[in-house]
Amino acid sequence: MSIPNTTGMKRRPTHPGEMLREDFLPDYGLTVSSLAKAIGVSRQSINELLRERRRVSPEMALRLARLFGNSPEFWLNAQQAVDLWDAAQSIQKDVIRIRPLTPA
Repeated sequence: MSIPNTTGMKRRPTHPGEMLREDFLPDYGLTVSSLAKAIGVSRQSINELLRERRRVSPEMALRLARLFGNSPEFWLNAQQAVDLWDAAQSIQKDVIRIRPLTPA
């Protein structure tokens, strides 16, 4: 049995960059440079991701998943949660005005 979440999340979901910065890099002893080198991207790309100024793209998700042994969906789902939260906050008043349809 599942219970639907009707209240929504009260805080912004954790950005994948924060996950990398706070959990993955320290646990694996990585630096910005070593992570960038390990997955074949620029230091700037990693730095922007860690500072939450860049989104996780499908390509980046594939690279991170391969390195850390998890799935690309893990990274993309985390990014999608942040994106949906941000979008909901920015158009909240418009969305509330939409009247749901009922089937005929």
